[in-house]
Amino acid sequence: MNTKYIDLIEQTYFFPQEEFTLDGEHLKFHDIPLQDLVEKYGSPLKFTYLPKISDNIQRAKNWFGNAIEKTNYKGKYQYCYCTKSSHFQHVMHEALKNDIHIETSSAFDINIVEQLKAEGKLKNDAFVICNGFKREQYVTNIARLINNGHRNCIPIIDNYEEIDLLSEVIDDTFKVGIRIASEEEPKFEFYTSRLGIGYKNIIPFYKNQIKDNNKVELKMLHFFINTGIRDNAYYWNELVKCLKVYIRLKQICPSLDSLNIGGGFPIKNSLAFEYDYQYIIDEIVNQINITCAEADVPVPHIFTEFGSFTVGESGGAIYEILYQKQQNDREKWNMVDSSFITTLPDT
Repeated sequence: MNTKYIDLIEQTYFFPQEEFTLDGEHLKFHDIPLQDLVEKYGSPLKFTYLPKISDNIQRAKNWFGNAIEKTNYKGKYQYCYCTKSSHFQHVMHEALKNDIHIETSSAFDINIVEQLKAEGKLKNDAFVICNGFKREQYVTNIARLINNGHRNCIPIIDNYEEIDLLSEVIDDTFKVGIRIASEEEPKFEFYTSRLGIGYKNIIPFYKNQIKDNNKVELKMLHFFINTGIRDNAYYWNELVKCLKVYIRLKQICPSLDSLNIGGGFPIKNSLAFEYDYQYIIDEIVNQINITCAEADVPVPHIFTEFGSFTVGESGGAIYEILYQKQQNDREKWNMVDSSFITTLPDT
């Protein structure tokens, strides 16, 4: 009778896989012996394999590059890293080796951006896309970054009041984006996303607060689905609705030239993971191309904000089983030396 865990793995999945191999009875992650790490550092232990970060960034750039070439797409693709997925210095430095841009979501992210600029890690012409609900300190920090000359800092308007709040503290003209409050899946508890401005309100919002505002230039429409980028009717339907808003805005706002489709790429969190990234990207780029051609408007530059996809497969956590607790006649609980909540990497 097969009773070992490896027996279950081998009869359930294709193994070994790209990340995981065996050296005798010892597990290796990207050819790094995990047993050696445990013997040297003990447990609990969180580890990051930095080359995987660059690998994923370059994979995504290649996928979008292939899609752009296939469809003769006239816009550019820009990869942004979502800082909230991991703020660690070694992670940020590795990601920025790949000529990427930054997406922020809180006030202290701007301090990180400023430090990266001071170290020469982030270029002065890099895009800094500022998402999230903007409280006073966040507004102040965004204004400081723009006032100090970072012209490619683009606050994404999440609430109606943010235009006025930013205008009060930014000295010169500045660029903005608008986030669409996408409708949630029908089975979801709520009807719309808590973030952004509703589909039907975006055109009136632009006309009332941006069109005649000499200080503000609209450059980007931001679109994000909480369930991620998936090949289902819900995602494609929301994308088409977003594109219709983009076209209507573009027809009355010549400065609008970018579409941010957010993050949401799934990552490998199971040995049975399968996802055709190239197919999905091909379809997204093709859909944007076709929709814009039918409306006779130029295609937008495409931005993404991949956070978990950038770092989620680059590391893991190791725990020691301290005790096995017999809870009843059928259940045994392995008691580990840490908490999953506080030490698991971003996935």
